[in-house]
Formats: sequence, structure tokens, C-alpha cells
Amino acid sequence: MSDPRNVAHNKKVKQEKAHHENAPGAGAKSKKKKRAPETGVLAADDANTQATEPEKNPVEQAPGDYEKSQVVLSKLKEMEFHSRANIEALAGLLLTIEEELKQKEFSDPIGALYAAQDGFHSQIAALIESYEAKCASMKPSP
Repeated sequence: MSDPRNVAHNKKVKQEKAHHENAPGAGAKSKKKKRAPETGVLAADDANTQATEPEKNPVEQAPGDYEKSQVVLSKLKEMEFHSRANIEALAGLLLTIEEELKQKEFSDPIGALYAAQDGFHSQIAALIESYEAKCASMKPSP
């Protein structure tokens, strides 16, 4: 089993790379270019119409939906924070059990918990990213 600290570091590096690749302006232009050849001559107009239509929908949101969405986002971020803390705690326990206590029979079950928590953390981080984008589109105009 590899060192949990290395695994966590590698995961963080991958997430940062993915985040930078999906940054606004980096991927949005390429998506529109991919759509244009499929739809023909009017593709640029269709892409612009489709891009502006989702922006109109948030205006039609019920009052208070944005605030409620911010509360949900806040709770998701809190869960992600605790998930990260759990990963760090499990990594510490794994090192203690393997290195100090020499109880190798418990390293596999804790490693499985670590992997499960790491998977949860990855999924909730992705969910937070997409939900933040949704909340940004819902933000009322000043």
C-alpha cells in the first residue's frame, strides 16, 4: 500500500489540473467550436441563443431560491471540509498502526476506509464545483 500522504497529494494535483483546464474561457470556447460544425451555417447563432437562454431562466427563479441554494452550497462545503479532516485522521491512524504499533492486520481495513473516504471526497468536490456554477447562474442582478 502506498503512503496515504502521497496519494492525497497526487489527488490534489490532479484536481487542480482539472480545475485549471475547466476554467472559464478555457473550455467554453472549445465546446462552442465543437457544436458549430454539427449544426451547419446557423451554428454560431444557435450557440449564442443557447448560451443566453440559460441565463434568462435564473431570472424566473422564485424569490429566495438563490439564498436557499447558497445554504445548500455552504452545507456541502462543510461536508467536504470534514471529509478532508477524516482523510487526514485516517492517514495518521494508518501510519500509527503500521509504524508504531506494528499491527499490520488492521492496516488493510483502515486503508479501505481511507479509500472510501477519498472517493467520497472526490465526488463531493466535483458536486460542489458544479453546484457553485449553478448558484452563480442563479445570482440575481444588482
